Amino acid sequence: MGQEDRDWWREAQKERARKESNSTLWTPARPGKAALRSSRLNWGSVGIALFWLAVIGVLYAGMTRYLQPAPVIVSATGDLVIPRARDGHFYAAGKVNGKPVNFMVDTGASLVTVSEKFAREAQIAKGVPTVFKTANGDLPGRIVTGVPVTLGPVSVSGVRVGVGLVGDNASDALLGQSFLSKFEVVLSKEHMILRHK
Repeated sequence: MGQEDRDWWREAQKERARKESNSTLWTPARPGKAALRSSRLNWGSVGIALFWLAVIGVLYAGMTRYLQPAPVIVSATGDLVIPRARDGHFYAAGKVNGKPVNFMVDTGASLVTVSEKFAREAQIAKGVPTVFKTANGDLPGRIVTGVPVTLGPVSVSGVRVGVGLVGDNASDALLGQSFLSKFEVVLSKEHMILRHK
């Protein structure tokens, strides 16, 4: 290959490269196989994400239903029977001042206890300001007297309620001795039985 041939070859390569760069500037690029594969992967990723979101949603709905408190059972003798939950506690649906709530039964608590948010929503009166002594230290709150509390089909009026001791989840409350003292409490392995005194 002579000098002229090499020069001609270099010039041809430069001209070819110039034409290719100019053609990409002026003509719309057609998607190649890699670009098509990439877009398919994006749709596949969206599909996978939607699948997992659906699975998580079904699990959430199932666990929410599973963790709902079991209904309070009224025995033939008129006793209230509260089944023990899987975590070892006793939970029951009820009402405070006519507003629905999920109670956790706490035989060591002095009062039925609700949050400030719940008290506002249930229109519970102001009450007497106080400081509650708890395992977590002193907490400000108030005590309201004369509040109706319902557990299952049984309603007790004139119950003392502590406001401000639990978190801001308006659907949770403690069922303490201001309600439980009206009953004889019998604990078994699987149930808590409340008998009228």
